[in-house]
Amino acid sequence: MLGSYGALVLFAVIAVYPVLRIVTISFRPGDQLLTTSLALLPEEPTLENYRRLLFDTLFLRWMLNSLLVSAVVTVTGVALASTAGYAMSRFRFAGRGALMSGLLVTQMFPATMLLLPLYVVLINLKLIDSYIGICIIYSATALPFCVWQMKGYYDTIPVSLEEAARIDGATPWQTFRQVIFPLAAPALVITALFSFMTAWNEYVIANVVLQNVQNFTLPLGLKLFQGQMTTQWGLYAAGSLLVSVPIVVLFLVLSRFLISGLTLGAVKG
Repeated sequence: MLGSYGALVLFAVIAVYPVLRIVTISFRPGDQLLTTSLALLPEEPTLENYRRLLFDTLFLRWMLNSLLVSAVVTVTGVALASTAGYAMSRFRFAGRGALMSGLLVTQMFPATMLLLPLYVVLINLKLIDSYIGICIIYSATALPFCVWQMKGYYDTIPVSLEEAARIDGATPWQTFRQVIFPLAAPALVITALFSFMTAWNEYVIANVVLQNVQNFTLPLGLKLFQGQMTTQWGLYAAGSLLVSVPIVVLFLVLSRFLISGLTLGAVKG
């Protein structure tokens, strides 16, 4: 038992240590990266890096851009995946198997392999360096996984719930919206988190599509702190910590919905 706790503590320290080092660097004066001190806080901690980040750079504009793009991708992913997954779970139609296989095959290839054709499409649509263009690409890359996620969860919800609702006079849309949709809350949360993080953390595609500094998302903006001759480590560390705040907040807000077995005992007896 003591060995198990010791191993858990060791792995926890290994996981937390890089984060603590980033916190330390963000409070250091200047652009110091390495030091012989093992203190979590430097001898003369300062908030100058955070002040410069928020008021002397475009960080707030980049964060607003990332929030806007991530919100659009999240809403699009949840709306399309929830309905498409339901259709694939409950209905049998021509091409259903091929469509599901096609969605699964797309997950075998990284999004960067599709970058060239997507770039050509955006050029023809005149959507290069636009939020609409980047949202289209992010939504297209996130949807296959989200649809499969929702389809698998709908399969676990008893069909008898829908039959009971229709016997009570509910229309198919009312059955989906008032019965199935609330029961699928855990899967919807996973879909929303995956869609949000797909847009929030992505760098390669954004680096190709977005060209104006004013339109940059946070990953692109933070990359500007790295130069050929020097890197502004203090701004880099402070920005890295602030970038993680929305993700942490989102997990805390949605954590209460991550409960399995919502359908247990829900079948009318």
